[in-house]
Amino acid sequence: MPLPKILQNKVIAKTRFFQVEALDLEFSNGIKRTYERIPEPRTQGVIVVAINAADELLLIREYAAGFHELQLTLPKGIVDAGESLEEAARRELAEEVGFSARNVTFIKRLTLAPGHMGYSIHAMLAQDLYEKHLPGDEPEPPEVVPWPLARLDELINGDQFNEARAIAALLMCREQLASRSG
Repeated sequence: MPLPKILQNKVIAKTRFFQVEALDLEFSNGIKRTYERIPEPRTQGVIVVAINAADELLLIREYAAGFHELQLTLPKGIVDAGESLEEAARRELAEEVGFSARNVTFIKRLTLAPGHMGYSIHAMLAQDLYEKHLPGDEPEPPEVVPWPLARLDELINGDQFNEARAIAALLMCREQLASRSG
C-alpha cells in the first residue's frame, strides 16, 4: 500500500515544545482526508532501565504535568545536539539519579500514539553503574526510588507505575533483568 499524497501541510498551532500540523491527504483510492498531528521533533529522547550493584532498578518519582501528579517512572530525557543515545542515557542518569553507567545498550525505538504524534523514545539498558552527579534541568530534583529486580512483576502490575513507555522499556529488558535477579 503506498503512502497517501500530501496535498497541503499547514501549521495550525505552535508552542515552545510542540507544533500541530493539519495534513490534507489523498489516499491511493482517491479519498481525501485531513489529519492533525504533532510531527516528529528535531530532538530524540531516551528512557533508561538502570540496574545498580544491589540488583535494583533505579526509578524516579517526578512531576507529570499532563496529569498534574507525581508519577513513578524511569529516568528519561532529550538527546542533546552532538550526543549519542548512549551518552544521553549516561547524562540523564547522572542528572536524575546521581549515577552513570559503564555499560549502556540500545534496546529498541518506541513510538507513542503514531496515528497522531511523530514522537519516539529510545529504550536503553544501563549496567555497571558508578556514582556521578550532574545538575539537572527539572525545577525540583526527582525522588530516586530503588526497586528490587526480584519484585519486577509487582512493579509492572502495581497501581503506582503506569507510564506506557516505562513499562514497555522494562518488558523489552525483561530477559536481561531476569538473568540478574536469578
